[in-house]
Amino acid sequence: MDAPLATPCNIQICEVTCDSFRIVWDMPPEDTARATHFFIDLSRKESRDPNRFKHRDVPTKLVAKAVPLPMAVRGHWFLSPRTEYCVAVQTAVRQPDGDYLVSEWSQVVEFCTGDYAMEHLQQLLDKAKVSAGRLLKFSVFYRNQHPEYFDYVRRECGSLMRPALKDCSGSHGSPINGKLQGVFFSCNTEFDTGLPPRDSPYGPLRFQIPAGHLLNPNISLYFADFYCMYTAYHYVVLVLAPVGSEGDTFCRTRLPMLDLASNPFLTYADPQRPGEEPLFCHASDVILEVLFTEPVHLDQGSVEQISGHHQLKSLTTANAKKDPSCKVCNISVGR
Repeated sequence: MDAPLATPCNIQICEVTCDSFRIVWDMPPEDTARATHFFIDLSRKESRDPNRFKHRDVPTKLVAKAVPLPMAVRGHWFLSPRTEYCVAVQTAVRQPDGDYLVSEWSQVVEFCTGDYAMEHLQQLLDKAKVSAGRLLKFSVFYRNQHPEYFDYVRRECGSLMRPALKDCSGSHGSPINGKLQGVFFSCNTEFDTGLPPRDSPYGPLRFQIPAGHLLNPNISLYFADFYCMYTAYHYVVLVLAPVGSEGDTFCRTRLPMLDLASNPFLTYADPQRPGEEPLFCHASDVILEVLFTEPVHLDQGSVEQISGHHQLKSLTTANAKKDPSCKVCNISVGR
């Protein structure tokens, strides 16, 4: 009878991406020489099932031919970005009759997948470009809120709208979620008036600021996300960061940079003649969410009552989850 296989130990996870990882463990040289297969059991950490390994002597998830370690694991599961997983392994020798001689399961090791890499964001950007539509002129950025918000800004913050941490709405793998601070603005306009919409899901008061205060040659523009929430319309998240600022440094290695003068979403063009104003344009067929990474003083603009309604709660996006089935805004890696 063949000698039993030792239990794999010292499990290590390395080179983790949003949809792959490499795994290595220790086993005796004699096991390395005769192992023909590895069994890998992977589950999300939030699963509290104590019987995760229902059959401890047969493969439960993945059977892989034995290869030199570390072994790359990808494509066997649709791994999601920023998700905690548990993994355990067995080594095995396939017998002439087709059965397996297997080791005991290793200890369970936990790890977390990463954010979208630049290549994944580029895929998302390419999809967003298709949906952007023609460019329309605009002149102001705006931010809708309830009176309590502006009262707090004046009373407690010296009239500065301070950056807040980006929530986890949109694509789960976006590198700015829960990591980059900023103040959100809109710039979409109505087709018939060329002005900001009369309605808002965020509150009855609107802060408006001339577009040039946030979008000018001293600003870096980045693409951060493209998503929908089980609706026909799509959102594009952009980041505006003053050149050389902390926000600019954060985004430069994580997000695709856009040309201010030539991109499908948000553009700035210098005045053509003395006395003229710069030209600002926004995409017409997507809803732009613009994150400005620095504080904005209320004195730079004005706060006014909006003329329409402000109960359109279905349009709010706070911590909203992306539709994982949408073929327009999903890419081939984890959601």
